[in-house]
Amino acid sequence: MKQCRVIALLSQKGGVGKTTVTMQLAEGLAGAGYRIAICDFDPQESAARWAAAASASEPFPASVHSMRGDLATLTREVNGHARRADMLLLDCPPSIEHPHTLAALELADVILIPVVPSPTDLWSTRAVERLVVATMARRPGLQGALLPNRVQRTALAGDVLEILGDFSLPVVGANLSQRNAYAQSAVEGGTVYRLGRSAEQAREEVDRLVEAVLEMTGETR
Repeated sequence: MKQCRVIALLSQKGGVGKTTVTMQLAEGLAGAGYRIAICDFDPQESAARWAAAASASEPFPASVHSMRGDLATLTREVNGHARRADMLLLDCPPSIEHPHTLAALELADVILIPVVPSPTDLWSTRAVERLVVATMARRPGLQGALLPNRVQRTALAGDVLEILGDFSLPVVGANLSQRNAYAQSAVEGGTVYRLGRSAEQAREEVDRLVEAVLEMTGETR
């Protein structure tokens, strides 16, 4: 049986679009033919609420499970969901000190750190990176990468993206821009894949992210 790959979305602060990335990536991977499940590790249950907003006629294409408990409990539940999926996405709390985030570090095969190109987000990303790099040293098979998100076409954003190249973790070769389509998809409980021509550029961005994630996990379309 093919091993399920576990991808965790981590951040140190809210507002970086962690859940947005999780949900867009989920439908992108599902569209590529993978069975996807989302484990909502965040007590705010943003991923679960997002999926619940989908219409009955067009449900969200990945199962979403709200998760609670210690490492042993989470491990048991994640392993159970992994038996019925090709990839699991873990949407983690916006804190590197939360027990669920620390559990995700032990369960993940790949860690993506969404980064909004701003000075304050760079400062918080340093703390997440240190934790991930330390975990990678202890778990040699673990991969980690920085994912620019909510990118705007400004000089400041360009400068910040350039600084990301000085971090220890690699930068994903795809990024998501600041677009209304991403916010609109949350309102409708779907993703940019369901918004028609107006979201074409957003879909192209998510497609590139899907390709990058598949490469990180050793998968091919």
